[in-house]
Amino acid sequence: MAISKTAIIDETAKIAEDVEIGHNVVIGKDVVIEKGVKIGANASIEFATIGENTRISPFASIGGEPQDLGYKGEKTGVKIGKNCWIREFATINRASGEGTYTTVGDNCMIMAYAHVAHNCVLEDNVIMANAATIGGHTHVGFGAWLGGMSVYHQNVRIGAMAIVSGASATRLDVLPYAKSEGIPATVVGPNSIGLRRKGVDKASIDAIHKAIRILKSSEYNTTQAIDLIKKEINNEYVDKMIEFIKTSKRGVCIKSSKQFIHSDNIEE
Repeated sequence: MAISKTAIIDETAKIAEDVEIGHNVVIGKDVVIEKGVKIGANASIEFATIGENTRISPFASIGGEPQDLGYKGEKTGVKIGKNCWIREFATINRASGEGTYTTVGDNCMIMAYAHVAHNCVLEDNVIMANAATIGGHTHVGFGAWLGGMSVYHQNVRIGAMAIVSGASATRLDVLPYAKSEGIPATVVGPNSIGLRRKGVDKASIDAIHKAIRILKSSEYNTTQAIDLIKKEINNEYVDKMIEFIKTSKRGVCIKSSKQFIHSDNIEE
């Protein structure tokens, strides 16, 4: 264990033997740090579990109080998985609501100045580029990539293996397996490169592309588009994409701002 003499560590913290903790790090209450973790200078961690071999860069803040006016000091926390990298000045707030958690999966990268708000869930292999910001209760699917300075309303779902271009913004759900961009964000096509990197076969990528063309067509409304896709395309990824749309509570950012595919119950 290599712990700087200038680090401040609460007596309740549980720290594995081979953890490295840099100068002026503050480890607060109810922290569990598993083996192989490295924490850079001036980082702050409280009410959090940090998984094996995760790296936390200087000045990152994990487990601070949620920016939620409804939070009344109840016991909550943050859970971060294995092999993550939390970069400089990134912030991951603890949850709001007794016994709840903000959760980051395995193999995630949260780049500098990115913000993960209270009660968010990031599945495995998520990347948030510099200054990407997600509001409370946002769910980010497996392998999604959020571009730098992109912004997401609270309660939004970001689909698996989606990619969103930098400086985009949305208050609606983001379609899985697709590339979206703009303010408000709209789908521009499949996330072909990301899908290939995750091992998705060409036939499936082609099927996703065809389904997106139908969804974006001005010839069909949502129901008509989904019915046509079901008739013409038999593919597991497309089936999951359609299920994502059908279960959306906020709506899905597919077409232009005047043509959003949405449900009747858009939550604010």
